[in-house]
Amino acid sequence: MAGHTDNFIVIDAPLDVVWDITNDVPNWPNLFSEYATAQVLEQEGDTVVFRLTMHPDEDGNVWSWVSRRTRDTAARTVRAERVETGPFEFMNIRWEYTQEPAGGVRMRWIQDFHMKPGAPATDDAMTEHLNRNTKIQMELIKERVEAQARTLVR
Repeated sequence: MAGHTDNFIVIDAPLDVVWDITNDVPNWPNLFSEYATAQVLEQEGDTVVFRLTMHPDEDGNVWSWVSRRTRDTAARTVRAERVETGPFEFMNIRWEYTQEPAGGVRMRWIQDFHMKPGAPATDDAMTEHLNRNTKIQMELIKERVEAQARTLVR
């Protein structure tokens, strides 16, 4: 069995602004509330390899991993995968950006993963956690991108 999530939010900002801000990996600690650091390890063309380190959880654990992320600007999509998988057998994420006819940009995250045997969570528990946390992070990103976009329009 594997886990799967599919979440989106509409951000009231120009597509290029949403794309640029959310693809600026070194700035992610200012965009997401859960990341303490985002360190770029290598970059070649549209592919970036980076280490994310989270703030300590309620038990004092600090989670950190390396991911690879490749942007397709023409299609307005990003494919990412964990290189250091930690408790996951695999973790793949697809980001999609779509201009909404009524205005704003739909930012969608699709996550497919499978937890390792003995991981601290099952696929079902991780699906629940990711769905809950994704909504929190997407709302925060929406607020921060829209605020930054307002300063750019002036």
